[in-house]
Amino acid sequence: MDVDLRKLRYFVAVAGRLHFGRAAEDLHIAQPVLSRQIRALEDELGAQLFLRTKRATELTPAGEQLLADARPLLASAEGLRRRVARVARGGGVFTVGFMPGLIVTPAVRAFGERHPGLTVEVVRTTWDDQTATIHDGRVDVGYVRLPIDRRGLRVTPLWSEPRVAVLPADHPLAGKDAVGIADLADERLLQNPDAVPEWRDVATRRDPEVRFRAVEEKLEHVAGGHGVVVLPLSVAVFYTRPDVGYAHVTDIPPNQVCLAWSAARRDPLIAGFAAVAREMSVAADSF
Repeated sequence: MDVDLRKLRYFVAVAGRLHFGRAAEDLHIAQPVLSRQIRALEDELGAQLFLRTKRATELTPAGEQLLADARPLLASAEGLRRRVARVARGGGVFTVGFMPGLIVTPAVRAFGERHPGLTVEVVRTTWDDQTATIHDGRVDVGYVRLPIDRRGLRVTPLWSEPRVAVLPADHPLAGKDAVGIADLADERLLQNPDAVPEWRDVATRRDPEVRFRAVEEKLEHVAGGHGVVVLPLSVAVFYTRPDVGYAHVTDIPPNQVCLAWSAARRDPLIAGFAAVAREMSVAADSF
């Protein structure tokens, strides 16, 4: 049996909303059509995917498993579509994703010099999409910051860097040479706690979770006295501003920078760029 990607997309839409009506609106189709497509998918898979009552729609265990598998499968299919379309338009493009604070120009230029007929482009990513851009084909390789979900990816370490607490300029800890993560236990964290699990382990505050995607947004809220963030040193240096202060956090692991790409791809250009990236990281460490 071949899995119908269209039905999988419908399933993911319903699973994300847990509401057939709202999912149908998102998909711009009629609700009865969506219900029939989900029933057809259940018949094809031989498994019930949703429990529906008058009050709620919930995923069954089989539905939870399908959701875990469907998202990367759909992303991979989208990546395939993007790459084929790119080649059909003339090809010759290799795209590199990079996180804030990272300077990838030396590797990009060196790689471009080794492949003079290739256009090498760069795409800025964020904590929320640094791996999604790899899965869905927006980038061929990505400079990522750990931790990430490594499923479906190949990952090679490049370098690590210390992390700093970013605080309002008038904060008592701003400008200190070093602080411990426990010193931030009473602070409000203005980023995804998964990025700083050490803070979550000692935190005394239970504020509603706040997530700002862009570094600029985080720093604006830090400067306004709304909380703190913990950033890799290169990001803090890149975004230096007078109304925030920094302090090295000495008792948490450094941030690891890696190069990642889809494990399903066997493109020699990817292997070539990975080799260049490793060469550049060694050169930077020895400088």
